[in-house]
Amino acid sequence: MSPTVHEIRNAIRATTGRFEREVDASFTKEELQAIGETLGIDVEETERPSTARMRRRIRSEVGVAESPETADDTTFLKADLQAIADEVGASVDCQ
Repeated sequence: MSPTVHEIRNAIRATTGRFEREVDASFTKEELQAIGETLGIDVEETERPSTARMRRRIRSEVGVAESPETADDTTFLKADLQAIADEVGASVDCQ
C-alpha cells in the first residue's frame, strides 16, 4: 500500500526536525523554511521569503520544476511530496 500524503508530510517533518502532526495539514512557513535549510537552499533575503516563493524554490531544488520562475507555487501534490521526501532522505513507513 502506498503512503498517504499525510504520512509523507509527517516523514518530511520528522526528517527536517519538525514535529509530526495528528491532523492532515499543509506545511507551515516554518516547516517550509526547515525543508529549504535541509535542502541547502540559501535564503539571501533579510526576512523570511513568502510561502509561495519557498514552495517554488523547493520544487526547483528537488527537480520537480526547471527553475523557481517556472515552478508552481500552490500546495504540494503527492508526487511533489515524494520527490521532496526522497531528496531530504525521509523514510515513509506505511501503517
